[in-house]
Amino acid sequence: MTPSTALGRIQPSATLAMTSRVLELKAKGVDVIGLGAGEPDFDTPDFVKEAAIQAIRDGQTKYTNVDGTAALKKAIVEKFARDNDLTYTPDQVSVNVGGKHTLFNALVATIDPGDEVIVPAPYWVSYPDIVQFAGGTPVFVAAGSDQNYKVTPDQIEAAITQKTKWLILNSPSNPTGAAYSADELRAIGRMLERHPHVWVMADDMYEHITYDGFEFATIAQVCPTLYDRTLTVNGCSKAYSMTGWRIGFAAGAPWLIKAMAKLQSQSTSNPCSIAQAAAVAALSGPQDFLVERATAFQKRRDLVVGMLNAIPGVTCPTPEGAFYVYPDLSGVIGKTTPKGELLDTDEKIVGYLLDEGRVAAVHGGAFGLSPALRISYATSDDLLRTACERIGEAISALR
Repeated sequence: MTPSTALGRIQPSATLAMTSRVLELKAKGVDVIGLGAGEPDFDTPDFVKEAAIQAIRDGQTKYTNVDGTAALKKAIVEKFARDNDLTYTPDQVSVNVGGKHTLFNALVATIDPGDEVIVPAPYWVSYPDIVQFAGGTPVFVAAGSDQNYKVTPDQIEAAITQKTKWLILNSPSNPTGAAYSADELRAIGRMLERHPHVWVMADDMYEHITYDGFEFATIAQVCPTLYDRTLTVNGCSKAYSMTGWRIGFAAGAPWLIKAMAKLQSQSTSNPCSIAQAAAVAALSGPQDFLVERATAFQKRRDLVVGMLNAIPGVTCPTPEGAFYVYPDLSGVIGKTTPKGELLDTDEKIVGYLLDEGRVAAVHGGAFGLSPALRISYATSDDLLRTACERIGEAISALR
């Protein structure tokens, strides 16, 4: 018995691998600061937790509809209308075991061998692997720090072929925090009108984490002509600090939602009934705390961007959203450690920072654009300040 061919087409998640490494080091008593996990440090709101407890007391512990309870689908429909001016019906909504599961279902349910999916780089680590698992081919379109990590319509159009099935747009982005404005999305939409065979997967997981007055928009909202061929993906993990509850959702064409439900019926079946009840409360309850948390994240962003840009050889663009920065390490590549090791890749730089600086981040190669690293600033100001000081000291020791 050997692993399947499909499994051989993918790699373990680099972000989860770094998180596991940090936990191992901490268990051994090593003073390491982990900046690799994409997880808010805020707790799940109390009213959400109380809703889950009440659901247990009310006996909501049985199987539900395979792709979401009627109550949660209703809450999601109302969320899209309230936040995004998008009108959907419950048969256009899919509820899944986290946002990654949503993306997996949609791609596996639609991709045939030879199909292509355009993936802007830097990208979230799971996009290309899911495409490859499904038998498709990821086609990368890169945008560096000089473009604020955002691809242009011309770049996307140059990558489109008759085999292109999807374009994935993640805004605000993991790993860079870059976000597309409404005008930028409209420009992409006008280009896509010339290519009616290309569908759009809008990954809006960081919708509520934006800064400096940036107004979030999603492509189906600002480009009505793309509504019928857009899957709008979101979830509860980031905004509501519910990463462990595992609730993701999407809205799109009824046939696609039905196809995703068919796949889910033969894999996970329904998401946890208690987590679904909690998600109803999250989406339907008070939303004012979202602004408060975004304000706290913005303060952390400013701290990290300022300290990183003060380090010789490091260039860190200021992101519009999410809770990541993606500093360019071009000025560090090629330097040598005090022990004589040549740092000729960003993976080696990250290893050096972990071993000597006791700071854990994820190398840019995992996200498709080097030399860089991704830092999550979803932790306390004090830890972020200490981590940036350690990074500065470690890089200053290079020759």
